[in-house]
Amino acid sequence: MIRVVLVDDHTLFRQGLRAALSEAPEISVVSEAGNYAQAMDSLRVHEPNVVVADLSMPGRDGIELISRIRLLNPELPVVALSMHEDGEHAARAIGSGAMGYVTKASSTEELISAIRAVSCGRRFVCAGVADVLMQHAVRDVSTLLPHLRLSSRETRIFELLVQCHTATEIARELSLSIKTVSTHKTRLLLKMGLKNQGELVRYAIEHGIITH
Repeated sequence: MIRVVLVDDHTLFRQGLRAALSEAPEISVVSEAGNYAQAMDSLRVHEPNVVVADLSMPGRDGIELISRIRLLNPELPVVALSMHEDGEHAARAIGSGAMGYVTKASSTEELISAIRAVSCGRRFVCAGVADVLMQHAVRDVSTLLPHLRLSSRETRIFELLVQCHTATEIARELSLSIKTVSTHKTRLLLKMGLKNQGELVRYAIEHGIITH
């Protein structure tokens, strides 16, 4: 039996996933979690064989959860679940330690196949992302756009900064100190060769990350 923990901040979506996975008799959803803290508790209590985790959660997101699981239990495979079909998000998830990547537009059969694959130690990327991910993988890191070289934490802070959140708001959102947020901001500006938050916003608009 493959014991699965589902992690997503939307209760109705988790319930839908649970119902979908019931089609596979060898898969049992042993617990659900709505955020990072609940997920870590579920892992300790239920000892799953596979974690299915949404990447886009408030606070400490799926990338941070995957990285933490990788650190504490590298043998526990994670299937990243995302609304994004681009290679960049898939590469970031896999780079953080995910064994599988499935979009929310994927079929139930693909998610079940992903869980089966990672439980056996194999990687799985849904068909809609595999080709794009391959193209992303063969690009030399030196050719990547500056924002793609950021760490997962820096990426999240970058996203909040270009949405014009203040350091205080970001600290509250990510449960960090204002000093830590400022340090990350300084580092990501340095990595991207920019001077201030205004230039970050301009960069995000120019590259289609946000709109006017």
